[in-house]
Amino acid sequence: MSQLFNIHLDNPQPRLIKHTAEILQVGGVIAYPTDSGYALGCMLGFVDAQTRIRQIRGVDDKHLFTLVCRNLSELGNYAVVNNSQFRLLKANTPGAYTFILKATREVPKKLQHAKRSAIGIRVPQHAVAQAILEAIDAPLLSMTLHLADEEAVMSEAWEIRDKLEHVLDLVIDVGHCTAGATSVIDLTEDAPTLIRAGQGDLAPFGL
Repeated sequence: MSQLFNIHLDNPQPRLIKHTAEILQVGGVIAYPTDSGYALGCMLGFVDAQTRIRQIRGVDDKHLFTLVCRNLSELGNYAVVNNSQFRLLKANTPGAYTFILKATREVPKKLQHAKRSAIGIRVPQHAVAQAILEAIDAPLLSMTLHLADEEAVMSEAWEIRDKLEHVLDLVIDVGHCTAGATSVIDLTEDAPTLIRAGQGDLAPFGL
């Protein structure tokens, strides 16, 4: 049965964030809040945890994870970013965007797009997500918590725990978490390309 932590939306309790990090650091799978609804997360290096997330979502290994980073410095360890891309990212992160970028060698091949050597990366604005990233001192592998039998991204912790308590290690409850997709922008070429319109403003990218 999963644990349930009630964490303050704006001032996350350090003790609970520390316990969250400890769960992740031993290969745990958590449901946590982001700017765009709840997501499933685990740390790099735990293949069993990645498999569990795919099973929960009902997707195969062709469905790619998003790498959630705390800032641009961390993002730079996992993505190849040129000067113009860096300026765009600096002006628009953190925020409700997922950026498709060319992956560095730090990203395992299995986590990259098979034909393009690319990875989806985001820097969230959510205070609890940022606190978790700071505590683990690493990025999270993440997938939106959108179950096959649900019409929308899950936005209530009690509902997540009710449905998934036997397959998750932890559910973080911050109250209602507004659900809505991130804007997905491909930055692997010279000009940004829109993959999906979502919450993030497209104007700064000329889209």
